[in-house]
Amino acid sequence: MSFNWNNPYPTIRMPVMGRNIVSTSHPYAAQAGLKIMHQGGNAIDAAIAAAAALMIVEPVSNGLGSDCFAIVWDGTQLHGLNSSGVSPAAWSLDYFAAKYGRESNGLAKRPMRGWDSVTVPGALAGWQTLHERFGSLPIADLLQPAIEIAERGHALAPIVAHKWAAATGELASQPGFAQAFMPKGRAPATGEMFYFPQAAKALKRLAQVGLRDFYEGDIARTITAFAKEHGAAMTASDLANYKPDWVGTISTKVQGYDVHEIPPSGQGIGALIAMGILEQLDLAKYPVDGVESQHLQIEAMKLAFADVYRYVADPRSMEVSPAQMLNTDYLAKRAQLIDQQKATQFSFGMPNTGGTIYLSAADEEGRMISFIQSNYMGFGSGVVEPNWGISFQNRGYGFSSDPNSPNVVAGNKRPFHTIIPAFLTKEVNGKTVPQMSFGVMGGDMQPQGHLQTLLRMLVYKQQPQAACDAPRWKVNRDFSLDVEANMNPETVQGLVEKGHILKKVEDPYMDFGSGQFIWRLSDQIADGYVAASDSRRDGLAAAY
Repeated sequence: MSFNWNNPYPTIRMPVMGRNIVSTSHPYAAQAGLKIMHQGGNAIDAAIAAAAALMIVEPVSNGLGSDCFAIVWDGTQLHGLNSSGVSPAAWSLDYFAAKYGRESNGLAKRPMRGWDSVTVPGALAGWQTLHERFGSLPIADLLQPAIEIAERGHALAPIVAHKWAAATGELASQPGFAQAFMPKGRAPATGEMFYFPQAAKALKRLAQVGLRDFYEGDIARTITAFAKEHGAAMTASDLANYKPDWVGTISTKVQGYDVHEIPPSGQGIGALIAMGILEQLDLAKYPVDGVESQHLQIEAMKLAFADVYRYVADPRSMEVSPAQMLNTDYLAKRAQLIDQQKATQFSFGMPNTGGTIYLSAADEEGRMISFIQSNYMGFGSGVVEPNWGISFQNRGYGFSSDPNSPNVVAGNKRPFHTIIPAFLTKEVNGKTVPQMSFGVMGGDMQPQGHLQTLLRMLVYKQQPQAACDAPRWKVNRDFSLDVEANMNPETVQGLVEKGHILKKVEDPYMDFGSGQFIWRLSDQIADGYVAASDSRRDGLAAAY
């Protein structure tokens, strides 16, 4: 790829180049990963260290009770890991209807926050699985930077502080939340020191006895006692029985490259559907920031979401397969539904039957990792186990109460998941070569961010930092549109004239997402990488 290295968008960041790179949404985390590389660790070691640090410095987005996913290039081949948790065995429609009642339409009510939104946390099991297969340094070494930050404290970064304050009003009454995250009866302010001794104690315990203690040891016993105290369904067997899954990747071809995502129950397939639809159209003939290009991308994303929201669930419950949803003939038919002159409200098709952190790391031996972990909405469930500082995700809210939905709530089942790492490869002389590890965190924005940034690089040759800085749009759940304030006014007006309904969505946590990108500069490992980090967060790409 011969990038145009100019950046036409306002930015305070330059692309970062090096042979070893860690790119994350917080400088401390990027430095934690780089520190591990200096100690002889590889990219996967660095990612685990950075992930642990992010649980301390960006607790709005993730914590010890998170889920995670990863795509790893081990120097030879690609691997995909799904370490999202399953629901407690006792969950069912009857469980929620009996406890919370029913909506006016008769469907069981389910809480968005609190213990009954918590599925089994998968992140620490994911770290262990990655470390056992690819790690080179002891797990205790990888946790040490996070332990030090938690004990010594750190000055709160501006964007983290803003999102922290936005969440406290809703969550202050959740078990353990105020004790952990409102140490002075309020959210910490920008620049104010935050100490997290409970999490430091947990990380020390895990470093000493191993990560499975979270699922089968002292920490697990504390979690299940806390759940029982608050009337939750999670049991010791729910924790002990949990294991992550190696699931490989699904992919589609874009401009001669292969774009890889984790298969369902995640929404990564949505990005692939939209890209596959756009491969049927000649996007490159339109200006990159013009209304025509943006309109086609928006319409393709709407078509993709229509299918994603209808079909994607735990793969054991899906009515159609990812291969059927990505079939080229099917996507060509979907592409024909796009009207280049006006916006359309799409329904799902019929395929032929038959708050989140993202980080990326790459090392000079050619290993690359695309990694994401999340508590979902800001601070997740809001529940925090007070002895160990474990903040739990609220992924259970991603289930449906509709008994006819493949995503209907049930026991020992994965819910529809929003967090998605991504990866780019290409074929060179019949051999698969890694090109980029990347991701864009932020709820429903994630596949949309993958689509918009990747097309800027592959179709329009924009360098990674420029593609990252460019203004974004976001398709909302009702198919209305939200656009960033710095988008070209003529483009915005053109979208309105095509019938797009602009709706400003007040979402102080998710906003327009935040990406990290590491692109391999050539087919020669020694030439290193170029990285970009999104200025929509407090992030940093650090290299040597």
